[in-house]
Amino acid sequence: MPITFFWIFLGSMAIGMPIVFALGFAPLMGFVLDDKTLFFKMLPQRIFGGINQFPLLAIPLFVLAGEIMNTSGITENMVRFARALVGHFRAGLAQVNIVASMLFAGLSGSAVADTSAIGSIMIPAMERDGYTRAFSAAVTAASSVIGPIIPPSIIMIIYAFIMKVSVAGLFLAGFVPGILIGVGLMVLTKILGEKRNYPKSGQRASATEMWTSFRGAFLPLLTPIIIIGGILSGVFTPTESAGAACFYALVLSIFVMRTLPITELPQLFLRTGLIASTILLIVGTSTVFGWVATVSGVPQALARALFTITENPILLLLLVNVLLLITGMFLDAVPAILILGPVLAPTLYQLGVDPLHFAIIMCINVTVGLATPPMGLILFVASSLTRLGIEVIAKQLMPYLMIHLAAILIVTLVPDIALTLPRVTGFAQIPDGHWLLSIMGGD
Repeated sequence: MPITFFWIFLGSMAIGMPIVFALGFAPLMGFVLDDKTLFFKMLPQRIFGGINQFPLLAIPLFVLAGEIMNTSGITENMVRFARALVGHFRAGLAQVNIVASMLFAGLSGSAVADTSAIGSIMIPAMERDGYTRAFSAAVTAASSVIGPIIPPSIIMIIYAFIMKVSVAGLFLAGFVPGILIGVGLMVLTKILGEKRNYPKSGQRASATEMWTSFRGAFLPLLTPIIIIGGILSGVFTPTESAGAACFYALVLSIFVMRTLPITELPQLFLRTGLIASTILLIVGTSTVFGWVATVSGVPQALARALFTITENPILLLLLVNVLLLITGMFLDAVPAILILGPVLAPTLYQLGVDPLHFAIIMCINVTVGLATPPMGLILFVASSLTRLGIEVIAKQLMPYLMIHLAAILIVTLVPDIALTLPRVTGFAQIPDGHWLLSIMGGD
């Protein structure tokens, strides 16, 4: 089948058709134009088959766990603990914003949830402390990128399912890059704070204040430990770990902290259902799109095109980074992974690029795309919180995007940053002929 459907997809996106409909409409019209209507009856089967998979049950469960944590006020405990840790630094509240996002990343797995939860607390507080609203929104958006990189992560679950890589290995691969980005953002914030004379939010916390704030955050902070520890120890699968996270969040919120009234649960379940159904519908239509792309020989055509440019794996990875960043400006993270993952990954595997290495590169790229204009979803959430135009926020965000790009470059060129933890725990193996070994002269 020719790639007619691909041009239809691009045209549909250009006229503003929602991504979920464009992903289904393009293959449908491609079959019509190529007189292959016999395949029509396969489309519903492929959509349903794409979402009728046990591993994907983790998506609504992790969404639910994040909603429970957010609704129950656990976010405030994270912010309080972050303030005790770094609030006394220059640009203290901006530093608190970043650290709180790093802590919350281990609970929600979603950049949008991070922006909404942390931003609703920190943006007004930063404004009262003398920061501009645009800068406050920019810091929130920049730090929210960490959400899907430090596990658990919804997009990592989707990538692992589509590309058949280890969920646990991908979770482990995200820890160090996520911390690297967080530290980079903090260093830049310190530099900007000194240059612009941003205030400190208070005196260094006393030992008593530190202990009190830690005690309030301790039980929520156990969530990622339970998830990752349970998976690594074999107590439960990644899907079951999502159920364990929901159960733990409910017990913690209703019976221990008592901050979530039972009467809130129906509305909470409704929000979870709406978010999860949107994600799963995109997964279903993307499955059809990926199937048609494979039948049409798109991965093979792309591989030939890339190899005509260069066969150097480093240059190819850099070119792929550019492609992913541009794609992330216009597509949400989930469809970007579902469309480009099956197309790009096989080409890079041929060069010996580690599957987990490419997976984390792709996950970071599409997540950074969420904070990149013109279509970055995080920017729209920050805009709704502050009632500022996304162009105003994006202008303040530019220095932080340089940190994101630097992190992508470092992770691309130094695979050990992402792969050391998976290797140590036995969840990653270097394929024969891995490009890093070849350029270092290894066997």
